[in-house]
Amino acid sequence: MRLTVGQALIRFLAAQDVERDGARRRFFAGCFGIFGHGNVAGIGQALLEHADDLPFHMARNEQAMVHTAAGYARMNDRLATFACTTSIGPGATNMVTGAALATVNRLPVLLLPGDIFATRPADPVLQELEDARSYDMSVNDCLKPVSKYWDRINRPEQLPSALLAAMRVLTDPAETGAVTLALPQDVQAEAFDWPEELFTRRVWHVARPAPEPAMLEQAAVIVRGAERPLIVAGGGVIYAHATDDLRVFAERTGIPVAETQAGKGALPWNHECSVGALGATGTTAANTLARAADVVLGIGTRYSDFTTASHSLFADPGVRFVNINVARPDAVKLGGVPVVADAREAVRTLTGMLDGWAVKGTYRARTKNLIRRWNSVVDGAFGNRHGTPSTQAEVIGIVNEESGPRDVVVCAAGSMPGDLHKLWRARDPKGYHVEYGYSCMGYEIAGGLGVKLAAPDREVFVLVGDGSYLMMAQELTTAVAEGVKLIVVLVQNHGYASIGNLSESVGAARFGTRHRVRTATGLDGEPIPVDLAANAASLGADVIRADDAEGFRSALRQAIASFRTTVVHIETDPLIPAPGSDAWWDVPVAEASALEDTRQARARYDHDKKSQRRYL
Repeated sequence: MRLTVGQALIRFLAAQDVERDGARRRFFAGCFGIFGHGNVAGIGQALLEHADDLPFHMARNEQAMVHTAAGYARMNDRLATFACTTSIGPGATNMVTGAALATVNRLPVLLLPGDIFATRPADPVLQELEDARSYDMSVNDCLKPVSKYWDRINRPEQLPSALLAAMRVLTDPAETGAVTLALPQDVQAEAFDWPEELFTRRVWHVARPAPEPAMLEQAAVIVRGAERPLIVAGGGVIYAHATDDLRVFAERTGIPVAETQAGKGALPWNHECSVGALGATGTTAANTLARAADVVLGIGTRYSDFTTASHSLFADPGVRFVNINVARPDAVKLGGVPVVADAREAVRTLTGMLDGWAVKGTYRARTKNLIRRWNSVVDGAFGNRHGTPSTQAEVIGIVNEESGPRDVVVCAAGSMPGDLHKLWRARDPKGYHVEYGYSCMGYEIAGGLGVKLAAPDREVFVLVGDGSYLMMAQELTTAVAEGVKLIVVLVQNHGYASIGNLSESVGAARFGTRHRVRTATGLDGEPIPVDLAANAASLGADVIRADDAEGFRSALRQAIASFRTTVVHIETDPLIPAPGSDAWWDVPVAEASALEDTRQARARYDHDKKSQRRYL
């Protein structure tokens, strides 16, 4: 069959399916793109000619469309995604941040940037990076370190093997992330006689690796010997659809379950074994149990520094780790017993092996008491009316109360993810969508669009601060154009609240974190007179302004009743924090300073640093 490289690429992508547990589906839901000279005549023409095979969606920002693909992939438990195409040059490099986010979070996205001419007919061409060391280098080489697979298609004959390699990585739970196929613009338009079998429907089986019996036996022995065990549930629990199995395991053994950001919702918040968020943004219940735990059973977690409180949280001198993970590099972390397996298969088998064993009644009672105390703290934070402006905890509480059990909250950066992690009461495994692997400002609206495309039957509440909104709000226009409804809660606190708090804690006096007009002494004047609500309206969204907590609740109900993308704008006080986690995060403080606040912060840092340990 004679097709151009661009046409062959689109035909191939449209024919790729995935299957797990006997359920089969298309892997690519469509292609997001922004066209320029590097892709309009190749992939652009192919998408037009094969519109019935692979739907095209116009984005407004290249980074944002990768975020949308990542949000869609996460909501679909990595079993579906979008392709993203750009021109060469700034369009391609704009995708670098999105690619890093996808790879850090182990989410499959396919990037198809245009590239310089493979035939070099008129070097240097527009947007070509001239590098005297090699004429084979382009700006797309920037995508190599943030891609799990990267290739440049300089000849049509190279396309089939590259496509198969791309699909191998995209559909492998242990290896997935961003995949980049750089496509020189002349090669995209070049015709070739392709074998028919390249376009036959192909099914990629997503396996559930079974645990090795010997390693699982070691794990069972360690858990049986525990007196104060703790489960750390990560995103792998949710991706593997292991939440029901985890619930059964916890109920039978009585082991309390703490959750990472990606694992939040693995158990409903009010389950008797759920102790909530763990680590630097965790609950006092989970962190108290973690400090005393003699065995930690990590399931589908990569043990980020927030989860481990920078290796200071698991304080028992003899603590042992058992790590169930589909990816071996994560399974061997902290010197744990590595059970390399699908989370569902391992938990099911381990449940049978521990039949008849459970923690002591006194440990169960202590867990319930800690949960009860923390829930009382959250009740107070949600119900604490400070007047005008509202607190961020109040806003979160109202959204939590007004949203339905299956609705989704989306967030990514600033102080809100930490507050959500400890305060949000998750009721559904897919109801909590906070991107905290890369904590990327600007992800929220674009990622929320991907979530809504994946789950059109759920309301999607995007919580975004003014700093993150200013980074990337363009995809409001895409949501309006696509007829996709989002409820965007725009929290205005006139600065970078999270880094402001951090700056103060390290003795830097919130320097450079407030959105203020410059005066003779610096950026310390009045708040910048911006109107982000008006900006949202200019992008096509409906906008409701709220002045206080009750006004916000009323506005939120209007947004829920609407069929259109609606932005609810409210001001909050950044100086009223949410309840603390009583855990540490390692952020080095200047060792020498003329500032007394910095010297005091360094003394606190030196003291807290002593609690950090190496797990071998």
